[in-house]
Amino acid sequence: MKTDPVVVIGNFDGVHRGHAELLRIAKAAEPGVPLVAVTFWPHPMSVVRPDQVPLLLTSLERRKELLRAAGVDDVVVVHFTAEVASWSPAQFVDVVIRPLHPARVVVGKNFRFGFRAAGDVSTLAELGAGEFKVHGVALLTDGTQPSSSTLIRHAVAEGDFGRVRELSDNVFRFSGVVVRGDRRGHELGFPTANVPVPPGLAVPADGVYAGWVTRLDGDSPRWPAAISVGTNPTFDGVERRVEAYVLDRDDLELYDVEIAIDFYARLRGQVKYAGREALIKQMHADVEEARHLLRAA
Repeated sequence: MKTDPVVVIGNFDGVHRGHAELLRIAKAAEPGVPLVAVTFWPHPMSVVRPDQVPLLLTSLERRKELLRAAGVDDVVVVHFTAEVASWSPAQFVDVVIRPLHPARVVVGKNFRFGFRAAGDVSTLAELGAGEFKVHGVALLTDGTQPSSSTLIRHAVAEGDFGRVRELSDNVFRFSGVVVRGDRRGHELGFPTANVPVPPGLAVPADGVYAGWVTRLDGDSPRWPAAISVGTNPTFDGVERRVEAYVLDRDDLELYDVEIAIDFYARLRGQVKYAGREALIKQMHADVEEARHLLRAA
């Protein structure tokens, strides 16, 4: 006999502590039944107000990974288009929710849906009356502000990963396929794995960070790393990129390999140094500071 699931709905960008609390409450409300998360891609703002679309904390694949790690059994992606944006609340329920046959739908109390956000939690309860229960969950706060993807985006943009950890159980991760750069890091004695900055995703403020690197093509240890974000102004660079030096390793072959770069702490801002020697001296200091911080992490 098929068990009707609990359905949670949201953007879930970053899957932060507020999202985790929503999922926990959903699981507790109907123990033993499947938990299904409904999310949207691309971000609805990219269709409704493209001039205000936020930089995302996670790719869609990373979002699915984090949702499953948080206890979700299945992720349903609504591909958000102008047509979806035009649906009435009733159409949204008919097309997205009813086919899932939920026993209960759980959303944040600020949940809005349908054309021009006409529907709210009460609307959802009215539309589901007699078919499924509706539970609106109060937003999780840090004592002053609700936990939100927006707050985390601001912290990432400032390179404040202490604040990110206050708001999320997940480390901020930047991932991509390693490309061939100018090999300047290798020449300086600090070979780096270079990952281009894709459009649409949040990237930390320019500077140097401590963190970790992991290969995503199989089992891999998490290597401690010093990470540079920026344009390499000492050499008049113009392309913004993320470069990670795995501490004490010059034997790694990572070209064309997808890697994850996890950020832990900001060491300093981006600086244009007066030549190679000054930069190399600073890079040695950065590596030692990164080593010290990561040992204690």
